[in-house]
Amino acid sequence: PCPLPLQMLWLLVLTLPSLGGSVPVTSDPGPGTELMGIVGGHDAAYGEWPWQVALWFLDPTSDKWIFWCGGSLINQQWVLTAAHCIPGRNPVTRHLKVQLGRVRASYNDSVQVARIIRHPKYSLEKGVYGGADVALLKLEAPVRPSKRVRWIRLPPASSSFPPGTRCWVTGWGEIRFGELLPPPWKLQEVKVPIVANKICQRQYRRIHKVIKKNMLCAGSKGRDSCHGDSGGPLVCKWRDTWVQVGVVSFGHKCGLPNFPGVYARVKSFLPWIRGHIRSSP
Repeated sequence: PCPLPLQMLWLLVLTLPSLGGSVPVTSDPGPGTELMGIVGGHDAAYGEWPWQVALWFLDPTSDKWIFWCGGSLINQQWVLTAAHCIPGRNPVTRHLKVQLGRVRASYNDSVQVARIIRHPKYSLEKGVYGGADVALLKLEAPVRPSKRVRWIRLPPASSSFPPGTRCWVTGWGEIRFGELLPPPWKLQEVKVPIVANKICQRQYRRIHKVIKKNMLCAGSKGRDSCHGDSGGPLVCKWRDTWVQVGVVSFGHKCGLPNFPGVYARVKSFLPWIRGHIRSSP
């Protein structure tokens, strides 16, 4: 299939009554980028994915809080998300809030962001296709773990998840290409297989995209991430423990055969993540 024309690659417009109507998400992750959410999934149970967070952005023009992206709690005070979810060249912390421990998207129960760190190798010019699509958000205060709030483990350096490994991706995005998640906007989950980078690259080459080593592919026909929830976690079981292996980054439409979703490979960024978390003032 040929690439979508740029004018068709609109970012998600999410309509929530509490937000006063439709507001386009415009974090500008790069030319012609498709943000991601969930296709072929179903409602997540209460407390099933306690590390899942929703990122909300205060739009300075409308002064309304907009559902912006997904993310994951990786310790009591840090959230991992996608670099393209960070709005603008010089983001303002007071314009971002993180919602924890919910299956329904709502900015009312949220925590202020105190610090934003975008990966230094992420290119604002190239966007998601340049790789290193990861960012860290420090919360204003540590959160207490509970039944519905818990952090996800990062993958050990020794861990491996070969092609075919079944993992899970979660989010509040579109349920199929062009169709928004309907009310009551419950968190969606779908099981997806890991796809070898070599096979993934063979497909994405057809639309002139490069799958880099710091990227990971997962998904199959009708089971994928889709528009609207970039930054969310891809998690797999490693020795009976959930670990986060990917961060939702981009894709070609949603749930197409032979076009799996593309994720930032968490293992590639472990030293950077741990370095910032340990040395944080």
